Amino acid sequence: MNDAINVKNHPFKFLLYLEWILLGFAAIASLPFPLQRFPTKFPELTVISLIVFGLMGLKIPTLNRRNKIIYTGCEILLILITNLFGGKTSRLFPFLYLILVTRSCLIFQLPGRLLVAALSFSLFLFTFKKRFQALRFRALWPPHNPLFHGRLLFFLSFVMLFVLALVFVLLLMNAVVSERQSREKLTAANEKLRQYALKIENQATLEERNRIAREIHDSLGHSLTALNLQLETATKLLNNNPEKATDFLIRAKELGSQALKDVRESVSTMRSHPLQEQSLEQAIAVLIKDFHHSTNITPNYQINCFYSIPWDISTAIYRIIQESLTNIAKYGEATEVDLQLTTTATNLHLMIQDNGKGFDLTQNTTGFGLQSMRDRTYALEGNFNIESFPGKGTQIFVDIPLSRFFKEIT
Repeated sequence: MNDAINVKNHPFKFLLYLEWILLGFAAIASLPFPLQRFPTKFPELTVISLIVFGLMGLKIPTLNRRNKIIYTGCEILLILITNLFGGKTSRLFPFLYLILVTRSCLIFQLPGRLLVAALSFSLFLFTFKKRFQALRFRALWPPHNPLFHGRLLFFLSFVMLFVLALVFVLLLMNAVVSERQSREKLTAANEKLRQYALKIENQATLEERNRIAREIHDSLGHSLTALNLQLETATKLLNNNPEKATDFLIRAKELGSQALKDVRESVSTMRSHPLQEQSLEQAIAVLIKDFHHSTNITPNYQINCFYSIPWDISTAIYRIIQESLTNIAKYGEATEVDLQLTTTATNLHLMIQDNGKGFDLTQNTTGFGLQSMRDRTYALEGNFNIESFPGKGTQIFVDIPLSRFFKEIT
């Protein structure tokens, strides 16, 4: 946080420019002109005071209490000099008190702002003290003189107008500063939330990479080890028993194909952007086509998305489908898979069903694949349900609300 408000980080630059314009007019009015009715007593001192007062707006202290008090005291001193030595043209300078109150709202909290506002009003009354005295004791007396009443009404109206302007500026600046502080707090909270989400995403990515590393070690490592043994055995039998060696070579080729498929699946899972600039419908179609080609399991899928789905939801749905198909291929022993993806005005619904062997939910609900699907769904404030019975297949239901997305784009 900066120790001072300056031109570069000023929250309300238009106020700063308005101050300079008003002070410029006041400085011009203070200069001596021919036939001027109310000449300024010390025009040089008045102009210098106005210039210094305007330059003080270039840097406003916000942290150190002592600096705040000294800064405000210097402003009050310059206002007094301007009003005492500006002659009768000083009546053009009451807005200096409004500038003082405006700056105090950027410096102090509410008690300090009220104190400066009360001090500004007191100084304003002190400036016109002699005028009230003159009104009472000069030739306009006695009080029943109509001119006396007219002059008195003018000064009282002027004082009332100044009070209203002072209250308006104070309330307006309090509201604007409060709104700005709330916006800054909201920005800071959003930044913390973004950092937290990034941390969670990195943690999830690390866990998924660890899982993929274990899968590569278990599946690919096993396939390559078996492939190596098949090739060694075929090499030994090549001269003595060619037919038996051919069988081992055929088995080695099958193991090589399986290893290549495992590598492709691992690479596809590790993609940071699995959709690859495709729509969700296109990405799912490619995923199901590859699934059918590699497993010979018959897929039936129906996608009814009536509007574009946001990227984060599309990625999560793709990963959930990908994980489900992987589990079906490895453990389900299914021959058919049904997939339905539909959207309504408020929700996205996903259903994946297979006719495989199923499993007992009371014994297997904490696997990494299932937990990953749950985490992705809960991260989007959705609901995840799974139904399975031994010998009766498995059904997965995902329901994600889209109201948050619509609020963000509106």
